[in-house]
Amino acid sequence: MPILHLTAEHAEAFAAKRLEALRLEPLAFVTAFEDEEHQPLAWFAAILERNAMFAALDDAGAMLGILGFRTDPSFKRRHVGYIWGMYVDAAQRGRGLGAALMSAAIAHARGRVAILHLAVGAANPAAIGLYENQGFTIYGTERGTLRLGDREFDSHLMARRLD
Repeated sequence: MPILHLTAEHAEAFAAKRLEALRLEPLAFVTAFEDEEHQPLAWFAAILERNAMFAALDDAGAMLGILGFRTDPSFKRRHVGYIWGMYVDAAQRGRGLGAALMSAAIAHARGRVAILHLAVGAANPAAIGLYENQGFTIYGTERGTLRLGDREFDSHLMARRLD
C-alpha cells in the first residue's frame, strides 16, 4: 500500500476522508464533525499547505487512512513536532496502515524536529499500542479533555524523541 504526501491538489479527497473520520470516530478527535462539515474546499487545501499530511492508498488510489504532522511555530518550541488527525478506515485496521502512516510521518519529521508529541484517547488501547510500538511513551493524562453529551473522556499525552 503506497503512502502519499498530500498537497493542496488532494484537498477534495482529503476533506472527504477527514469528515468521514470526524463523523465516524468522534472520540478520536478534539475537533467535532460540526466544526468542519461546512468548511469550503479552500479551507482543507490550506490545511494541506500548512501541514505535512500523509495518506495510505489502495491500489486504485483511494484513501484508506490519513495522518498529519506539524511543527510548533514558537521560536522556543521549533524543535517540537505534533502528530495529529490519525484515521484508518475501520475495515482496513489491523493491516499495518497505521504503522505505515506513522513511519512516513516519523521519517518526514526526522531532521526537522527533535521531539514528537501526540494525544490519544485513553480508552483506545489499539491506538495506544500502535504508538508505543512506534517508540512513543505516555507522559501525562488530561482528565475529561473531551465531552460528548454528558460524558467526559480522558486523553493520554505521548512523546518520542527523534535525536
